[in-house]
Amino acid sequence: MKNSRFKLSTMIIFYVLLVVLFSLLITDLLITENTSDDIREQLEEKALIVSRSVAESQIVKEGLSIADNEEAIQDYAMSIQQATDVLFVVVMDMEGIRKSHPDTERIGERFVGGDEARVLNGEEYISMSEGTLGHSVRAFTPIYTDNGDQVGAVSIGISLDAVEASLQKSHQNILIGSLIGVLVGVLGAFLLARYIKKSLFGLEPVAIARIHEERNRMLQSVREGIIAVDAEAKITLVNKSARDIFHKAGIETEDPVGLHVSDYLPHSMLERVLQTGESELDEEQIINGSSIIVNRVPLIVNEEVVGAISTFRDKTEVNQLAEQLTGVRLYAESLRAQSHEFKNKLHVLLGMIEMQSYQEVKSYIKQVVDHQVHETDTITNKLKDPALAGFLIGKLSYAREQNVHLSVTCETVIPASEDSRVTHELVTIIGNLLDNAIESMTSNKEKRISLILSYVDDLLSIEVADTGVGMDEDMQAEVFKKGVSAKGTDRGYGLHLVKASVEALGGSIEMYSELNQGTTFNVIVPYESEVETE
Repeated sequence: MKNSRFKLSTMIIFYVLLVVLFSLLITDLLITENTSDDIREQLEEKALIVSRSVAESQIVKEGLSIADNEEAIQDYAMSIQQATDVLFVVVMDMEGIRKSHPDTERIGERFVGGDEARVLNGEEYISMSEGTLGHSVRAFTPIYTDNGDQVGAVSIGISLDAVEASLQKSHQNILIGSLIGVLVGVLGAFLLARYIKKSLFGLEPVAIARIHEERNRMLQSVREGIIAVDAEAKITLVNKSARDIFHKAGIETEDPVGLHVSDYLPHSMLERVLQTGESELDEEQIINGSSIIVNRVPLIVNEEVVGAISTFRDKTEVNQLAEQLTGVRLYAESLRAQSHEFKNKLHVLLGMIEMQSYQEVKSYIKQVVDHQVHETDTITNKLKDPALAGFLIGKLSYAREQNVHLSVTCETVIPASEDSRVTHELVTIIGNLLDNAIESMTSNKEKRISLILSYVDDLLSIEVADTGVGMDEDMQAEVFKKGVSAKGTDRGYGLHLVKASVEALGGSIEMYSELNQGTTFNVIVPYESEVETE
């Protein structure tokens, strides 16, 4: 993307100034023309009104009718000329002979201009012509006696120089107004540019476009599904991974952006997040039978919720990843526990050999082998799921390492499950219950745990009982909540995961506990076997 040579503020000022100048230029031309016409019409109307007033004067009518009264016409005309500020007031008889004039020496001479013939024929009109006083706008009105006989005419003149002066003054005012408009426009453009720049965090358009492109590339490249909505719960963003997950769930829409989230994705809970302004993390949601793990977070700007965003991932992928991580962790723990246990036994053997107690060495080795074979055979013969069997063997070694006696009893043959997801949930349930039991007995003298498994009528029963410290009633009421633990901070997730896994399998869990007496967990979950039990 090429960088622009001009800053945002420069471009805004330039374009605003250009628009203002163009608008003022058009306005100036239109106003000047209209003003010129208006001024000319006003002056013509003024001249015509004055001429009519003079034509109706009894002094003028009598002066034209009676020769002895002609001098009164001049006095009256001069008073009207001074009062109305016109160029001249000329009264003439029917021969066009002046009876009044600003220059008294021209009284008695014929009217000059050549445009008086029509008024002497009884017509009233406006004309422009050049006379002894220069170019002027002239209003002509015929003069009639009371009997209706025309005895003369009156001509009122207004100098065209005065018209031009009025037009020039009007144009000057328009130019001053236009200049003020330009200055205000430039100031407004500058303030607008500063406001926009501040709203954009000081970024130029090119930088904003680059960030937008980078954000889109980043959002489209992540494997998690992302969907965002605005304050009105309308979708503003759906990335490629989200569309793939929705496609697998049977939701088909070419472009969901702009749709209301409840129309596109019912029960998304994003509207609830918009209302409460609270985050909802690591929750499971079912979409047309497909299970996803969802995080919903409100978008808050200036302490106001302006939208919400949801990130999610197909739970199948999460389970697969968890199974891999859990398998590796359990395998590592099992090897570490067995290695530690084997090292202790080697130390025992070394001591016996140094003491040359060879018979005891032979008996000890036989005892260890028989115990190991018995322990392994008991689990593998009854528990047909290799992953679960290997997991329990590892837990036996870990319990011995912690000086805890763990007994595993399978009251019936436990077949392998037809669904690997069930095995993963069972590992989570049994593993967290055993770990929780082992940790509860760190200060006890008697450290015993019993695990009893039973499979009857497609139901798997799991009982884990320990001789640990137990729990009071208050702790029992809160123990399955996330983050609640009597063992310190950053704890309290194990039993929460146990309950979540039991609920995911559609099972039930019960707990019995007394202080200093131990705790017992009973779990029953539906369990469909891969093969029929023998």
